Amino acid sequence: MFRTAYIRILLVLIPFAGTTQSLKKANELFETRSYVKAIEIYKKLPPTRESLMNLGDCYYYNLDVRNAAKIYDTVYETYDETFPEGFYFRYADALKGIKQYYKADLIASTYLGISINTEEFRELLQEVVPYTYEVERLNTFSQTVSFGPFVHNGELIFASPASNASKKYKWNDQPYLDLYKGTLSEENTLDSIIPYSNALNSKTHEASVAITKNGRTIYFSRTDPERNQIEDVKVATVKIYRAQWANGDWGKAEPLAFSSDSYSVQHPALSPDEDRLYFASDMPVSEGSFDIYYVDLKPDGSTGEPVNLGPSINTKHREQFPFIDTDGTLYFSSNGHPGFGGLDIYLSRFESDSFLSPLNLGEEMNSSRDDFGYTSGRSEEEGFLSSNRLDIDQIYRFTRVSKDREYMIRGLVTDANTQEILPETQVTLYDDKGNALATVITDELGRYELSTEPNKTYQLEAQKPLYIGTSELFSTSDSGDLTFNIELKLESYDDAEDIVIQKEDGFTYIELENIYFDLDRWEIKPQAAQTLDILIDLLRKYPKMEIELGAHTDSRASPEYNMNLSQKRADAAMEYILSKGISEGRIVAKGFGETRPLVDCGRNCTEIQFSINRRCEFIIIR
Repeated sequence: MFRTAYIRILLVLIPFAGTTQSLKKANELFETRSYVKAIEIYKKLPPTRESLMNLGDCYYYNLDVRNAAKIYDTVYETYDETFPEGFYFRYADALKGIKQYYKADLIASTYLGISINTEEFRELLQEVVPYTYEVERLNTFSQTVSFGPFVHNGELIFASPASNASKKYKWNDQPYLDLYKGTLSEENTLDSIIPYSNALNSKTHEASVAITKNGRTIYFSRTDPERNQIEDVKVATVKIYRAQWANGDWGKAEPLAFSSDSYSVQHPALSPDEDRLYFASDMPVSEGSFDIYYVDLKPDGSTGEPVNLGPSINTKHREQFPFIDTDGTLYFSSNGHPGFGGLDIYLSRFESDSFLSPLNLGEEMNSSRDDFGYTSGRSEEEGFLSSNRLDIDQIYRFTRVSKDREYMIRGLVTDANTQEILPETQVTLYDDKGNALATVITDELGRYELSTEPNKTYQLEAQKPLYIGTSELFSTSDSGDLTFNIELKLESYDDAEDIVIQKEDGFTYIELENIYFDLDRWEIKPQAAQTLDILIDLLRKYPKMEIELGAHTDSRASPEYNMNLSQKRADAAMEYILSKGISEGRIVAKGFGETRPLVDCGRNCTEIQFSINRRCEFIIIR
């Protein structure tokens, strides 16, 4: 009886031990990124949270979004708990891959804090994308992976599995990649396809080529033949190699100095003047899993330190496959910016020493799957890209036509303190070099509107008499609306400065101590100079301020004499101000004689009344 019970227990434990061993084996394959073999084991195991999540990830990393979404659905609906952020990201991305955009948006907004409505996003891109595209698959190897196109001398160079490979890549159980080339025809076919170079193709992966215009130097990606220990996992890293053309073929390829056994650098792309090399890397200082970087290429063949393009381009997810067009525009692929699923292709213009916020090229170029490897073609209207929109990486040719787009900048001008609208305000648009492009006057509701162009940097300036001018710097990047709304707020001089007073007569005065002159004289005395110095400081503080300097006399001489004396005193005060560097166009000097007394006592004034009427006044006229 004891023996029978023991046998029964043993029979129960044997399947359990077998399951445990199978799970351990599957997890080992998963950790070493042998996803195809791991899938076969996970599918046979009893479903658990761990095995299902790993199975879903195996499908996801092997680009099988249909099965990935199905498994992620099961995990999400079965286990009532919180999952890691990476799970929600992959889940939403897989849902986009099968065009379940509403559900993908819901997952992203609920768990990732990403507020996006894909339908509205699609409509916006139809307006702001600068081109219309026609995309068709290029006839290469119809049933074989091909990607990473690069056009050189009428030939298209690309990566595809080696035709004679005996060893397979564990990640996807496919042969290793070699470089191929073919001749582009006018009928959108690739003829005479042959291996690109026996000197470059090896027993490991080669892909992603960039060649200098003179055809003497090539850069390309190559995977290390051996795996390197990175933390707890052995990984075959990718390095960028360089070779020189000599004697009818490429010479020995050498890895660039910034390549590493600890991280990958890949997808080289040259700047138009070929003094910079752009690339993708997952080096430790990256924003996410892969970022876009560049290094300077020095005349002696050495390279500078890698420079990250920063958070306007790089996210905490993947940015890869950079390409720089002849006008300096950056094209790259990302699954971290808003898109339609998988990797999408984006453009970013280079303005003021940095790249602007990227623009998704829209559904004419981007599918719900991976779209990547953008490159230019034989003309400005032609180019090529890679995509697995039909379940396998293939090369596509596109043609593009520029669209007429009009960007507008509009807004409201208000008082910064009272919030009242400010009609009849002058609003001027300047380019990034300070050249005035257009000027408008706000309407009765304080509104303005100006035409702009996409992908440019502007300065907007508002000016109104008796107000301190204000300006705003902005860029019309392609990632937003066609209409920009900027509210401009102006502060009046009398709100900003205690010595500026708006009086009941409607004029705005700068309240300073009176300036005294000797009898019948107009020279500026030291005490008067101290008062004028205060005015000069104010004019320097507000370079757009303009004033009227008015000199007044009492009535104890003839009107003609008083008018002449007051003008001399006004001119003397103005000359002093000009001598301190204030431009002449900002001051109007007027002598009013005895015509504007503060105390209207005629010739029967007391000494105090006479002294009140003898004065200099400073009125802000702009």
